[in-house]
Amino acid sequence: MTLKTVLCAIDINRPEAEAMVLRRAHKIAEAEGAQLDVITVVPDYGMSVVGGYFTQDHTEKAVEHAHALLCDEVGKVLGEEANKKCRHVVAVGKAYQEILKAADKDKADLIVLGAHDPDLSDYLLGPNAARVVRHTKASVYVVREG
Repeated sequence: MTLKTVLCAIDINRPEAEAMVLRRAHKIAEAEGAQLDVITVVPDYGMSVVGGYFTQDHTEKAVEHAHALLCDEVGKVLGEEANKKCRHVVAVGKAYQEILKAADKDKADLIVLGAHDPDLSDYLLGPNAARVVRHTKASVYVVREG
């Protein structure tokens, strides 16, 4: 199986932990000659439950800020040359849903994501990683911390 697109999902709020995930995805994409797409997901601040607490443009500002952080983080971890070749995606919503949508839209062959150390409520994977694994058509590579 030849990979054409590798989608790497990272949480920009955990740059140190996610650096390992990003490096692994880049290594796989390079070895396969595949396009590397890096996605991060910001919450939907317009949801009815919390929407009243935020201004209308809050989500737009959050997306802009997340995009800047994502580009900066990819550049720091992989270097500027690799950063220029990456596609940077910032989605709004629930992490697992947006990762699945992006993978489907870009026809990702492989999704690379991290999984925090499990606790009693997450026996094998974090809830987002588990949902992505269960519902995607793509192969999934889960990078564990430590």
